[in-house]
Amino acid sequence: MTHKILIVEDDIAFGKMLATFLERRNFSVTTTSNSNEGKEKLEEEDFDLLITDLKLPDDSGMTLLEHVKNAYPKTRVILMTSYAEVNTAVEAIKKGALDYISKPFRPEELLMIIEQAAETSENAASSEETSPSSSQKNTISEKKEEKPISVSETNFVTGISEASKKFNQYLKLVGPTDMCVLIQGESGTGKEVAANTIHNVSNRSKKPFVAVDCGAIPKEIASSEFFGHVKGSFTGAVNDKKGHFEAAHTGTLFLDEVGNLSYENQVQLLRALQERKIKPVGSNKEIYVDVRIISATNEDLTKAVEEGRFREDLYHRLNEFSIHIPSLSERSEDLFLFTEFFLEQANTSLNKNVMGLSKEVETAFKQYSWPGNLRELKNIIKRSVLLTQGETIPLDVIPREVITASESKKTTVDFSKESNEKQLILNALKETGNNKSRAAKLLNITRKTLYNKIELYNIEL
Repeated sequence: MTHKILIVEDDIAFGKMLATFLERRNFSVTTTSNSNEGKEKLEEEDFDLLITDLKLPDDSGMTLLEHVKNAYPKTRVILMTSYAEVNTAVEAIKKGALDYISKPFRPEELLMIIEQAAETSENAASSEETSPSSSQKNTISEKKEEKPISVSETNFVTGISEASKKFNQYLKLVGPTDMCVLIQGESGTGKEVAANTIHNVSNRSKKPFVAVDCGAIPKEIASSEFFGHVKGSFTGAVNDKKGHFEAAHTGTLFLDEVGNLSYENQVQLLRALQERKIKPVGSNKEIYVDVRIISATNEDLTKAVEEGRFREDLYHRLNEFSIHIPSLSERSEDLFLFTEFFLEQANTSLNKNVMGLSKEVETAFKQYSWPGNLRELKNIIKRSVLLTQGETIPLDVIPREVITASESKKTTVDFSKESNEKQLILNALKETGNNKSRAAKLLNITRKTLYNKIELYNIEL
C-alpha cells in the first residue's frame, strides 16, 4: 500500500486540496511548489509515490520523472497536467511513469489510480518476480489506449424497482428545467451520478459539468477554489486561476457534501447565487456567471439549519427541488443490475473476463444489507474480480462481513421460490423491450431458465 506521497504542484491551492483529500484517507503527504524543492524532499526522506505537474516554474515534470527513476527507482510517479497530449502520455509511460492524469480531474480519480496500483503490486508480489519494465509498461500503455472506450463511470443504471422508477421519474422531470436541485441520500448511493444524469437531460448537456467535493476544500482556500484568483493576490499565486464558478459558466456546478462548507463560505456562496456574479480573490472586477447549481448531502440539512450550522436562506436557495436517492436496500430488485454493471467496469479496468457470481456469492449478496450502498458494491466487485482466477467469483474472495451477514440469516431465499419472481421477470422484459437474452442477464439467470419461467407463469410476449 502506498503510504508516503510527495506532491509537486505550483498551483498552491490545488496542491493543498489534493493533500487534504489524501490525508483524510490516511496517507502521509508532503507538498512543494517547484522541482528543486521536490528534489530536496526526495533527498531527505523516502517516498512511495511522487505526483508532479508537467509544467513547473523551474523545470519540467518529465525531467523530474527521469531524475526520480534514476535516483529513486522504488518511487513511483504520476504526472498531471492541463496540457494533455497523447504523445506526451506515451512518452511518460515509456520513461517509467505509473500513470498520467489530465486536469481538471476529481481527487477520487487520482485515488482510484493509487489504489489500483497498490492492488496490482500486492497481486504481483504473490507471484514469481519478473522484470518490472516490459510487462508492466505494456499493461499501462494498453490501459491508456483503451481508456476512451471503457465503461464510463457516469453511465446510469435505470433500475426496475419501484423506488428506482420514482427516482428516475424525478430526474427526468427536473432535468430540463433550470431549478436548483438538492439530492439527499445515504453515503455511497451515487449522488454525483444522479447529478450528472440531470445535467445530461438538461439544455446545458453540451456545456461543462464541474463537480466539487466541498468536504475536501479547506476553508482558507475555498474562495480561491470557487471564485479563482489573480496573480500575486497571495503568496503562491504565481498565475491567474479560474475558479469553479467560472469553469462551469453556461453549464452545471455540482456541490457534493455541501453541508461541510464553513459558515463564512456559505455566505460567499449565497451571494454568488443571488447576484450571479463572482469576484476573484485579489481582483476588483466582477464576473457574470450563468451556472445551474445541483448540490448533494448525506446529512439532514434542516437539522443543521435548526442548530445554526447551515444558513436557512442558502438552504432554501439550493432546495428549489429536492430528490431522495434510494439506498441499495430500498431497491433490492436492482442489486444484480448494478452487479453486472460494476462487473463490466471491473473487467475493463483490470483487463479480465470474469463472467459472473457463483451461486454461493449470489446468495450472500441477497442476504447482505449493503450499508455502504453502491460504492461498497462497486469496491467489493472490483476487489473480487482482481482476486478471481476462474470464470465466476467464488465465495472465498468475498469480504468476511458479507459472508457473516449471510450466514446469520437462517432462511436462505432461493430464486425459484421468491414470491415476486413473476413480477421481476415482467419488469426485466419490459426494461429490455422483450429481449430475452438481455432480460436473462439482468435477472442473472440463463436464457433456458428464463424460457422455462415464461412458460411456467404463462407470460405472454
